[in-house]
Amino acid sequence: MTDAQDALAWAYLSAVAEPPSTPVARLIDAVGVREAARAVSTRRIPDGHHAVLRATAARYEYDGAQDDLETAARLGGRLITPEDEEWPGWALHALTLSDTASRGGPPMALWVRGQGRLDAIVDRAAAIVGSRASSQYGEHVTSRLASGLAAAGRGVVSGGAYGIDGSAHRAALASDGATAAVLACGIDIDYPSGHGRLFDEIVRTGVVVSEYPPGTSAARHRFLTRNRLVAALSKAVVVVEAGRRSGSLSTAAWAVKAGVPVGAVPGPVTSATSLGCHRMIRDGQAQLVIDADDVERLISPDGTDTAAGAITRRPDEKVLDDIQARVRDAIPGRGSATIAEIAFAAGIEVARTRPALAMLETYGLVTSDGSGWRLPAR
Repeated sequence: MTDAQDALAWAYLSAVAEPPSTPVARLIDAVGVREAARAVSTRRIPDGHHAVLRATAARYEYDGAQDDLETAARLGGRLITPEDEEWPGWALHALTLSDTASRGGPPMALWVRGQGRLDAIVDRAAAIVGSRASSQYGEHVTSRLASGLAAAGRGVVSGGAYGIDGSAHRAALASDGATAAVLACGIDIDYPSGHGRLFDEIVRTGVVVSEYPPGTSAARHRFLTRNRLVAALSKAVVVVEAGRRSGSLSTAAWAVKAGVPVGAVPGPVTSATSLGCHRMIRDGQAQLVIDADDVERLISPDGTDTAAGAITRRPDEKVLDDIQARVRDAIPGRGSATIAEIAFAAGIEVARTRPALAMLETYGLVTSDGSGWRLPAR
């Protein structure tokens, strides 16, 4: 769990450079979050990390970390980091791949508002995105998809916008499902303003999430950056309606880069709002989707949901790297242990323990019971 001083450092660094900032992320990995914050604020950057100076030149003198944390707390929100158990490390790991990191790696930290747990919601979530200028047909199909996913126990991720996004969130809520709205502004800002009441409903059971600190206004480039998070925090991305230049096509493109399956809903051949969907289906960039069962087949083609840790492949002992082996050995023979306990026993930072556990889970060498990690029954 992130302590108070680390939280201040994470909050400062989340605001000091426009995210995602690869130079700042690399500095944190190299020297730790507190030393990274100190280096940025004093401009005493270690050798090999001078790209940080340019990335933070405009904002390094302003430190609103304490105010940002207090604003989030006043709204019932929080800042989660790779040190926290709520951090969706396995989902965000896809953004560390070489194909995506050059133009948008994982977020440094996430600002979250809501009663739900982000990691629990996205562990079995699908994204539904589409046009703001949606048709009645598109909203009807969206409601059916979101309701079906909620009935199957899946979370629904979207961007909180008018049109298809809003329909997806509302249908999930109406079906007593969990939903996450990923914003391109601070969690204290209702954007669009007409969705203020919707966001209030979402936070009762789900979450509103952003990598931007409180007070950050929405901007065009932030929507495009936000789209990679919508894709990464989902097991599949479904585009319901999309015009020729719809922003939801950006989300689908990020999903492809992150290895997340993409589906698209067909519409009338005369509909301009379905042109993007038809092209993706025609060009083999998306599979045709008409209902929640199709989305399930996107996520689990063989009927096995890998998100639930059902892969049973067991590698040879020599396949594990040193970190994975130490993490596996730190798990007690009986009972379970939290990530923090495992990290302490292994002598490894929580931020490195989490992805190691995720890989061990895919190998079938550890399991999660929701509150901790344990060795599988023999």
